[in-house]
Amino acid sequence: MYEHEIKLVCTDVDGTLTDGRIYIGSDGEVMKAFDVKDGFGISNARKQGIIFAIITGRESKIVKYRAQELGISEVYQGVDKKIDIIKHLIKKYGLMRENVAYLGDDINDLEPIQYVGLGVAVADAHISLKKHADVVLDSKGGRGAMREFLDKYVFCET
Repeated sequence: MYEHEIKLVCTDVDGTLTDGRIYIGSDGEVMKAFDVKDGFGISNARKQGIIFAIITGRESKIVKYRAQELGISEVYQGVDKKIDIIKHLIKKYGLMRENVAYLGDDINDLEPIQYVGLGVAVADAHISLKKHADVVLDSKGGRGAMREFLDKYVFCET
């Protein structure tokens, strides 16, 4: 278990909250699949005071909609340098790096994972991310990874 209290959970979207697949229909409509277990875990954690932030390199109306549905107000899309957003959030909420966790899946998440107190890679993350993460989950992105993380490292349930 992690020795510091997690107060802020930052996460990528594609490959963490989703399985990384992007479905594009013949008319250009885009769809993504989110796991309801992750959403339930996020909603419960928010009720207990955990702050969530979505930080993603892509722009998507779907992400904005899902964040609103889950009550996540800290949503940053089209971000090239995720670490800058994390530093801003730490300052905004008066936290220490040790109080922050970051969930990622690919090499663009490497700097955030190394910066925060608890860097977390989903089970199907890129190998370089797994090597540098503090925790590698058993669950794949979009398949309950966030819920597993919250249960094991925020609420310490088994």
